[in-house]
Amino acid sequence: MENDNRSATETDGKDEAGVKGSLRSTGNRDPGSRFGGLEAAVEASIASSIGTKLGDITAPYPVTATELGILSNDRTPEALAKLLEKGVKTYAGGDGKDTKTSYEDPEKVSPEQKLLRDVEQLVAKIRHIGEKGDGHDDDAGGHKEMDMAANVLTSVLLRSSPESGIDPREVEIRREVFGTNALSEKKLTSFLQLCWEASHDFVLCMLIVLGTISIVVEATTHEGPCNTCWIEGAAILFSVCIVILVTAGIDYAKQFAFIRLSKSLHESNTKSVIRDGKQISVTDDDIVVGDILSVNSHNLASIPADCVLLGPASDLKMNESSLTGESHLISKHPGDVVLSGTNAAQGSGKMVVIAVGVNSVSGKIKARVYETGDHEDELGGEGENSPLYVKLDDIAKKIGLGGTFAASIAFIVSCIIGLGVEGDSVSNLVDYLVTAITVLAVAVPEGLPLAVTLSLAFSSNKMMSEQNLVKHLEACETMGCATTICTDKTGTLTANKMTARALYSGKVNYAVDDPAVTLGSYVMSHQGGLGKSVIDLICQCISINSMNETVLYFDNNGKELSSSGNPTELALLHVVHELGESVENIRDTTKGRSDKGKLGEFLSQGKQYGFSSARKMMSWAVPLEGDRYRLYSKGAAEVILARCTKFVGILGEDSDMSTADSQIMQDVALGYARRGMRCLALAYRDLPAGFDLDSLSATLTNSDGSPAFEGETELTLLALVGIEDPLRPEVPGAIEKCYTAGIDVRLVTGDSPNTAVSIAYQAGILRDFHFIEGTTERVADNLKENILMEGKTFRSKVYRVSKDGTSEFDQAEFDKIWPHLRVLARSSPDDKLTLAHGLNQSNLFADKEVCKRLLAEDGIRIFPDRQVVAMTGDGTNDAPALKRADIGFAMGIAGTQIAKDAADIILIDDNFASIVTAAKWGRNVYASIQKFLQFQLTVNIAAVITALVGAFTYQISPLAAIQLLWVNLLMDSLASLALASEPPLESLLQKPPVNRTDSMITNHMLANMLGQAAYQVIVVMVLLFKGPDIFDGMEAGHILYEDDINSVHYTLIFNTFVWMQLFNEINCRNLKGEFNVFSGVFNNPLFYGIWITTAVLQALIVEFGSIAFKVADDGLELKYWVVSMILGLGAFPVYQIIHIFFRIFQKNGWASK
Repeated sequence: MENDNRSATETDGKDEAGVKGSLRSTGNRDPGSRFGGLEAAVEASIASSIGTKLGDITAPYPVTATELGILSNDRTPEALAKLLEKGVKTYAGGDGKDTKTSYEDPEKVSPEQKLLRDVEQLVAKIRHIGEKGDGHDDDAGGHKEMDMAANVLTSVLLRSSPESGIDPREVEIRREVFGTNALSEKKLTSFLQLCWEASHDFVLCMLIVLGTISIVVEATTHEGPCNTCWIEGAAILFSVCIVILVTAGIDYAKQFAFIRLSKSLHESNTKSVIRDGKQISVTDDDIVVGDILSVNSHNLASIPADCVLLGPASDLKMNESSLTGESHLISKHPGDVVLSGTNAAQGSGKMVVIAVGVNSVSGKIKARVYETGDHEDELGGEGENSPLYVKLDDIAKKIGLGGTFAASIAFIVSCIIGLGVEGDSVSNLVDYLVTAITVLAVAVPEGLPLAVTLSLAFSSNKMMSEQNLVKHLEACETMGCATTICTDKTGTLTANKMTARALYSGKVNYAVDDPAVTLGSYVMSHQGGLGKSVIDLICQCISINSMNETVLYFDNNGKELSSSGNPTELALLHVVHELGESVENIRDTTKGRSDKGKLGEFLSQGKQYGFSSARKMMSWAVPLEGDRYRLYSKGAAEVILARCTKFVGILGEDSDMSTADSQIMQDVALGYARRGMRCLALAYRDLPAGFDLDSLSATLTNSDGSPAFEGETELTLLALVGIEDPLRPEVPGAIEKCYTAGIDVRLVTGDSPNTAVSIAYQAGILRDFHFIEGTTERVADNLKENILMEGKTFRSKVYRVSKDGTSEFDQAEFDKIWPHLRVLARSSPDDKLTLAHGLNQSNLFADKEVCKRLLAEDGIRIFPDRQVVAMTGDGTNDAPALKRADIGFAMGIAGTQIAKDAADIILIDDNFASIVTAAKWGRNVYASIQKFLQFQLTVNIAAVITALVGAFTYQISPLAAIQLLWVNLLMDSLASLALASEPPLESLLQKPPVNRTDSMITNHMLANMLGQAAYQVIVVMVLLFKGPDIFDGMEAGHILYEDDINSVHYTLIFNTFVWMQLFNEINCRNLKGEFNVFSGVFNNPLFYGIWITTAVLQALIVEFGSIAFKVADDGLELKYWVVSMILGLGAFPVYQIIHIFFRIFQKNGWASK
C-alpha cells in the first residue's frame, strides 16, 4: 500500500559524522565536472544545497511514493521533468514564488533557490527532448541532460549518492515513507477449506451417503430398542472423517513445506547495494528506495525494483520480454527507467531505486495475480505431466476399473443369493451396498497421489540438507531417469578458488610450485626480474580493466585482506597486491576509470568494452594527455595473442612480435593449459588523438562472426598469466559413481582444449581408453576422434545451411558425434542449448545395429530410451539451456539470479558431488513408489477376493465395511507415510537409470504381490470355511451375523488379515528379493514408528472396539492371538520361497529381471 507521508519518523542520531559517508561524494562537488554549462551549474547547486543539510536524516523527503510510481508507469522525459519540477520546489521550501527576486539580487539567493532556478532550466531542456520524441539525441547533449536529471533525482529528491548510496540509518524510515520491496504473502488455504476439498472425493461421498442411509435404515427398521444399531453407520462416517482429516492435514503441512522452500530460495537471492560507501549484500526484500544498485549481465542481471539508470553506463541493453513480450533488446541510457522483473542482457551500469514492492510495475502485476488467486505455484507443482504421474495415473485407472467391476459383482451376487433370505430386505440391501462401496474404496488407490507427494516432499527436504535446493518437485523423480550430465568446470568440478600460479612477461617465465609462495612475491624476489615500468603496466592493466564489483578490501579493523566479485579477476587483483600496489588507488587516480569525486567525472571519460562469450575478452580505454587514449585488454590467451603485433620486454621496451615469438608464447600458454591452468593474456594499446573508440575492424571478427572493435587490434602483449583452480577432492569419486550408475558425464566449458582435457582427465571424465593407443601424454591432440570438440567445430558440424539460406540443425550428424563426445571446449551458452536439444531429440537408441556396433567397437553402451539430460549453468546466457534440459542445475554461489530462476534445482554449494546425490534421491522416489505399489496391490488383491468369496457364499464379506475401511486407511495413508520416507541406498547407484517407458511393476514385484496375495487368500479361506472345525467351540461367523452378533470367527479372520499386511509391509521395503528384509529398518524412525503405532491400534481395536469395529465383544483369547501372529509372520518365509523360485526361473531364462 502506498504511503504518501512526506515527513520521516523521528529517529535518534542526527550527528553530522553519521551521514558524511552517504553524502561525502555529493557534498564536495565543484563546477569542474564532466558536465558543462547549465549541467555544471546544477551540479554546483546540488553540492551547495546538500552541504547545508548534512546530518538531518529526519528531514522530509521532497517526493512521494505515488509521484515516483507515476515515473515508473510513464517512463517519459516529461514524467521525469514533472517529478523534478515539483520535487525541487518542495525541497526548496515552497512553490518558488520568490525566485524572481533571487534573480534580481544574487546576494540573496539561497542554495535551494539557486538549485531551483537551475533545475527549472534543466527541466525545460528535458521537455524539449521529450517533445522531439527521443529521450536521447545522437549528440552528447541529450545524454548529459538526462544524466544530470537522474543525478538531481538521486541526490536531491531521494537523498542518496551515486557513489556512497544511502545512510544505513534511513533504511527503516524509507520503508515507512516509500514502502517495502516485499509483497504480501500468498494466503494459505485454510485447514477447513482443505477438508472441504478432500470430502469431494467420489468414493468418500458415496460412503458418507451410505453411512447416513445405514443409520436411518437401522434406526427405523430395527426390532426392539436401538441402543447400538446406529454404530456401524456412525463408524463408517467416522472413518471417512479420519481419511478426510489425514488428507487435509498432509496437504496443509505441504503448504508450509512450500513456504520453507520459498524462504530458502529467497535467502539464496541476494543483491549488492551501496550504503554508506560500502558494498553490501541484501535480499530483495531489504532493498529500499534510494539504494544504489550496480547492474551487469554477469552478476546482477535480474532487476529487483524499478530504477533510474545513472551515468555513465556501458552499452547497457535490457531484455524486457517478461513484461512487454518483445524479444529484442532495449538500449538504456542515463535517465531511463529500468523496470523490475527485466534482465540485463548486455553491458553494465549503476541505478537508483525509485519504486519497490506494490509500487513497482512488476509488483503491481504480481499483487493483482495474487489477489485473484489465478497463479501457478512459483515453486513448481507436483509434475502431473511427468512420466511418473502418467504411469501412476494409468495404473490407478486400471485398478479403479477392476475395483468397480469387483464391487458391482459383489453387490449383484449378494442381492441375487440374498433374495428370499429371511430378514429385513431393506436393511440387507443397505448392507450389501455398503460392502460393495467399501470394496471399491479398498480397491481404488487413493494413496497413490499421496505417496508420490510425500515421497517427493520428503526427498526435496532431505536433499536440501545435502546441498540441493529443489524448486520443482517433479525434478526429483526426473533426476532418477538422468542418463547424461553436462557439467561446467569452474566451481562445479573445481573449487572456484582461483589463484595465479604462473606469469610470462618479457620472455621470462615465472612459475610457482610451492603453494606457500605467492606469484607476486616470487616475481618481486626473482633475480633480474621485471622492470618497474613493466610491473606498473601489468598492475594498471589488471586494476583498470576489471569490474567495479571485483574489489579487495581490508576487514577486521584493516588487519585482514578480504575480497568480493569475480573469482578470475580476484586472482589477478591479488597479484597486484602481492606486487606492492593498491588496486583501489590505481582505479581512483586514473582518469576514465575512477568513480570517485566530481560526480563520476573520470569514469565518464573512459570507454569499457564488456566481456562476452563471443568476444572472450574485455577492454577499458582511459584518456591520456593530448586527446589520446590507452586501451587495456585481457582475455583468453589465444584471442589476445592473435591481436598482438608487439610485446613488452623485461625492461619495458616494445618489440615487434615475430612468428617465432608468437609461437613461443603460444607454447607457454599451451604449457599452462596442460597443467590445468586457465591462461589469460594482458595487453595494451596507445590510441592516437581523434581515434574513434566505437570504430569496427574491417578484417578481424569475433568468434560469432561479429566485427571486432578496431581499438582492440594491433595490441602490445604485457603478460600471460596462468590461473589455477584446483579440482574438488570429492569429484573423481562422484564421477566414478555416475559411470557405475550408467550416467554419462560431459564437460562443457569455455576453457581452452588442453585446460579442459587436463581437468577432465583428473576428474575421471576422460579415461585412458579415450586416448589414442600408444600415446602417453594426456593432451587434446592425443584424444580419439570426436572425444573432444571446440565449440566452433561442433557448431559447424551439427548445423547446415538450408536451401533458404538459414542455419538448420542436423540431427543425423549430431547422432554421429554425441555418443563419443566427452569434452566440449571453448563453448558458448548456445552450444549448451544445442547439446541439450540434440540429446533430447536423439532416437539413436532405436537403431539397434548402430547401438551394437558402438558397443562392439568403442565400448559405448547406448541407453535403450531417449536421453534424459541434466545441465549445469551459472550465467544469464545459460538460462535457455537450463530450461531446455530435463533437469537444470543452477549454481547457488556463482549463479546469476536468471540462471536460478530458469533452473529446477539450485546447487547450494556449486558442487558436482551434489548432482550425484540428486540422482540418488531421484531414483529413490521411484523406488519408494514401487514399494508402496507392491504393498497396496497385494492388499487390494487379497481384500477384493475375500469380499467376493464372502458375497458368493454368505451374501456378506467376512470383513465388515468398517474393518475394510481400517485396512484402507492402513494401506493408503499410513503405509504411504511409512514407505515414502525410506532413505536411499547406495545400491541405487549401482544399476542403470530408470527407464521412463518401463512399467512401474517389475517381474520381481509381480511375483511378490501374487505370491503374498495367494498366501493371504488361502489363509483367509481356510479360516473362513474350516475355522469352526479347526478350533473347538468356535461358532461360524455367518450364522452369528444373521443374529447380529459379533463373532470370534470373523474377528480372528480380520486380525489375521491385518497382521499379514503389517508383516508384509516390512517385506515390501525390498524390491529385488533381498534376503535380509530387516536391513536398514531401524535407519528410518518414521517407518518403524508408524508400524508400531499401527500394531498398537490394531490390538486396541480387536480388544476394545467391539461396538465400532464389529469385533468380538470380549476380544480374542490368547490362543487366537498366537494363531494370528504365526500366520502373519508367515509372510516372511513366503517371501523367501517366492524369491528362491524366482531366482531359479531367472537363472533358467524363464523370468526376466
